[in-house]
Amino acid sequence: MARSLVIVESPAKSKTIEKFLGKDYKVLASYGHVRALPSKQGSVDVDAGFVPNYQIMPESKKHIDLLKKEVAQCEELLLATDLDREGEAIAWHLLEALGVSEKGKKPVVKRVTFHEITKPAILEAVAKPHKISHELVDAQQARVILDYLVGFTLSPFLWKKIRYGLSAGRVQSVALRLICEREKEISAFNSREYWSIESQLANSLGKGFEAKLQSVDGDKLTKYAIPDSDSAQALVDAISGHPLSVESVVCKEKKRTPAAPFTTSTLQQEASRKPLPKSFTKGSILATAQLA
Repeated sequence: MARSLVIVESPAKSKTIEKFLGKDYKVLASYGHVRALPSKQGSVDVDAGFVPNYQIMPESKKHIDLLKKEVAQCEELLLATDLDREGEAIAWHLLEALGVSEKGKKPVVKRVTFHEITKPAILEAVAKPHKISHELVDAQQARVILDYLVGFTLSPFLWKKIRYGLSAGRVQSVALRLICEREKEISAFNSREYWSIESQLANSLGKGFEAKLQSVDGDKLTKYAIPDSDSAQALVDAISGHPLSVESVVCKEKKRTPAAPFTTSTLQQEASRKPLPKSFTKGSILATAQLA
């Protein structure tokens, strides 16, 4: 009989981890979440302070029954679910479903996490156990409860107004509101013409630079100060008849923070903004594909 029971989420990991740990350990899987809020009214008691009424999922009952038998015979229970917020919540739900106290003496409950399925990583995780992070568990519960409350409030509204079977949640509902508000702003926008005047100049060494008209007769130009092409042309004609000179040069330090490392989305965005090199034409792409 194994002295310690290890529970992971995925059955694919269990045999490998059991081989690393040896005969004193038995590794079983929870197959993901084991408890959830039923899809019916009353699953969250709002009047009692948003208390969730969880139930063991039908597909998880057989796994819980097996785990209960093993827990009754072991001295140590190691919860090795994933190290994210969902994994932390699954570890807590397992204790609740199994009827095991985190502070009990038999079995002794430990929480272990690892980043990779290798023998050194598994042995190190087992050697350095810790407690369940109830802050992460509460965060996950808040997300689930909010999903439930928003969904059960808005989904029936969608069935009446749009089509039966549609669902609404905490993310898409807020995103839809932002889109609608932005669309209203776009519809209410009134276009307004304005002009700016720029000139290409050069210093005595022939080095070119760009200058932009900032003020006229000492008055700083606002965004809409030049309302049409006639006003812009009149200013250009007035400026063209006079020599231009640099009155002062200001030198100052500026700090520039480098861009953050690429994520998948930002890499794709940057790639779409960059034009293809002239030598990298459609013909060369086809030729490369044929050679490959």
